[in-house]
Amino acid sequence: MFLGSHMSIAGGLHMAFQHIGAVEGTALQIFTRNQRQWKIPALTQYIIDLFGVAWEQWGDYPIAAHDSYLINLASPKEEQAQRSRIGFAEELRRIEALKIPYLVTHPGSHLGEGVDAGIERYVANLDRAIEDSGTDKAMVLLETTAGQGTNLGSTFEELAAIIDQSTHPDRLGVCYDTCHTYAAGYDIRTPEAYAETFDAFGRIIGLDRLKFFHINDTKNEFNSHKDRHEHIGEGDIGLEGFRCLMQDTRFANVPKTLETPKEKDLKDDVRNLNTLRELAK
Repeated sequence: MFLGSHMSIAGGLHMAFQHIGAVEGTALQIFTRNQRQWKIPALTQYIIDLFGVAWEQWGDYPIAAHDSYLINLASPKEEQAQRSRIGFAEELRRIEALKIPYLVTHPGSHLGEGVDAGIERYVANLDRAIEDSGTDKAMVLLETTAGQGTNLGSTFEELAAIIDQSTHPDRLGVCYDTCHTYAAGYDIRTPEAYAETFDAFGRIIGLDRLKFFHINDTKNEFNSHKDRHEHIGEGDIGLEGFRCLMQDTRFANVPKTLETPKEKDLKDDVRNLNTLRELAK
């Protein structure tokens, strides 16, 4: 079982391994840079080597990176779309240099132009960014979203359409966020609801596309289309839903990371991870 958390890179990318080791995590998600700035610092060979050594010391465990929140490959505004393509291509180069296999990304916002037009633009810009990056290994994981505003990716059908329309479907997978999908109308609170949701995922997208989980409870009610994370078992999903997921043998080897609230002492991560480990028994 690969279970961990999103960790800070304050002090250097390699510091994330110190944090994940402190909570005895065996899966990790990071940003490879400041996610709220367009400026991307150089990734020197020294940084790459330091990261590699720290990863080796931590163990042979899976890592994903998350791209910048500024990137919107579905934007109808050409300047924003261009900056997003450039930024996303560089994100792909960075994770390939660091040997991180997955780049998690939100599928963008159509900004009022409509879902179909947004998906068409997103796919065109995504494909171009992949090609411009010059990478050949890094996999893009489309994250399930809560459906706030004009955000794409809140339905399995939208994610499937992106994959189907892309000229690089072999480079695309899905990151399933439990808070987001619940907010988007996919229930997992009971064994019956859980089975129905993942049957739909398998039928529409394919379970083989599911490469990573974000494990978060939610502060908001079912189908709220609001994205506010809560500690495991303390939100509207509740412990039973997470028990279903943690005991699903189909996903036993799919990495799962927390994105729940926490302080610098990481005690919240320890508590949430212990809860999930207990539910897995």
